[in-house]
Amino acid sequence: MPNSVKENSVKNKISEDLQKAKTEGQLRTERIREIVKLAVSQAVSEIKEGSVEIRSIVREAVSTVIDNLQDRGQETKEEITASIEGAIEGISSVRRQAIAKTQSEVEQLQAQIDGEEKALQGQIDSALMDIEETGSSRSTEIKSAINSAVSSVKDSEEVSSMRKRYAQLQTQLSVLQANLAARYGARYEEVQRHLDSAKTWYDQTKAQAEVGETPRLNQKQVEFEQKMGEAGAALARGEQRVKQLLKELWHSVRNGDAS
Repeated sequence: MPNSVKENSVKNKISEDLQKAKTEGQLRTERIREIVKLAVSQAVSEIKEGSVEIRSIVREAVSTVIDNLQDRGQETKEEITASIEGAIEGISSVRRQAIAKTQSEVEQLQAQIDGEEKALQGQIDSALMDIEETGSSRSTEIKSAINSAVSSVKDSEEVSSMRKRYAQLQTQLSVLQANLAARYGARYEEVQRHLDSAKTWYDQTKAQAEVGETPRLNQKQVEFEQKMGEAGAALARGEQRVKQLLKELWHSVRNGDAS
């Protein structure tokens, strides 16, 4: 549907609903907000891409409300504010649905990764167990050598690195989920749960990285922990800046600062 058609559709929808509300004596700020929200939400849901188009729809929606208020000689700040809030909520409601779908996909990916990790670890453990069993009928000296070799492999840098990379990925996923939850209005408990999960996986990553610690790595770990603490504290206090802190935390963990 072309831009002009969508804009006219929004304009007509809002004008009709406003007129109906006037007739019923229900033209209050809450009603104006809801009228604009529904009209914008419907129009935006039909748009595949294009922020310019969305901006045009929002502009037309707010202008329509202003025009209707001018017609009756009652253009107030509260009613204009309500129209703007309704337009923003209309955009957000559609995007929240998309984000909810994305978050569900992230959770499915996390479950899949977890399953693959456990399967891989199980295969490695089974293979090492089979190797140990091959030495059961050998001499004590050979058996001891096999057991020692198996133990060395279990504690090897490659296996440790694999577990570390997995923990890093889980940390990133948890921080991403905390960002999504905070940005799209989830409850405090959900955001905090994702942060706690990120902290748990980060601690595992840190423990596996201690052998190769360097001053630069230590500094990055301190910075990451500070950001994690600030985000949690801001969330507990209900501060608006929690979204910015979580965004910084996400950039930090995505760029490898937590490793």
